[in-house]
Amino acid sequence: MTESASGIILRTRPLTETSLIVHWLTPNSGRIATVAKGARRTKSPFLGKLDLFYEADFSFSRSRSSGLHALREVRLRQTNSSLREDILKLRQAAYAAAFIVQTTETETPLPAVHELFQEFLESLCAHEPLPQLVFAFELKMLHELGLEPDWGQAKLSAGTEKIISALKQRTLAAVFGLKLADNQVSELRQFLHGFMVYHLGKVPQGRAQALTKHER
Repeated sequence: MTESASGIILRTRPLTETSLIVHWLTPNSGRIATVAKGARRTKSPFLGKLDLFYEADFSFSRSRSSGLHALREVRLRQTNSSLREDILKLRQAAYAAAFIVQTTETETPLPAVHELFQEFLESLCAHEPLPQLVFAFELKMLHELGLEPDWGQAKLSAGTEKIISALKQRTLAAVFGLKLADNQVSELRQFLHGFMVYHLGKVPQGRAQALTKHER
């Protein structure tokens, strides 16, 4: 039976010399993995349609024996091409994807997470990559996971508390209007790092690289 979905490509990796495994984030099927047979051939119908953070409508045949489903057709909706023009944008997108992979189960409906990641990519493509986007994404993801910090126990400075309140309330596109002082960036970075280590077991891969620019 063939199923249809809309999704964002979280990661890809070779399966054979000619085939590719494509991991998707979809609203209704959650995170799913598909095999694109022949995708690495020069005349493949998948050519140019399967890359990191591409958004597409696709169809697949669900496997009865494994978590790898057969990809049938792909119709591109958005390539988010500006991510490939700025290494920090790409690092921030990769970190957000790693956060989702680490903290969610496969094949579980994730409509809110899909919407958040889609909004994250759209905002990242349209703006300079700033730390407040990463922090806002982390805060909103922690909220979705039911792991929002107890801010009354956080012992943060008053200025940082105000920034956190704004990051939580604003859309991702609107957080670029916030101005963070260097000490606020440092305080938020350190607090969220420690919080995620305690509650998630480890910080999702790529966080340091996603914020590297602001260490200089």
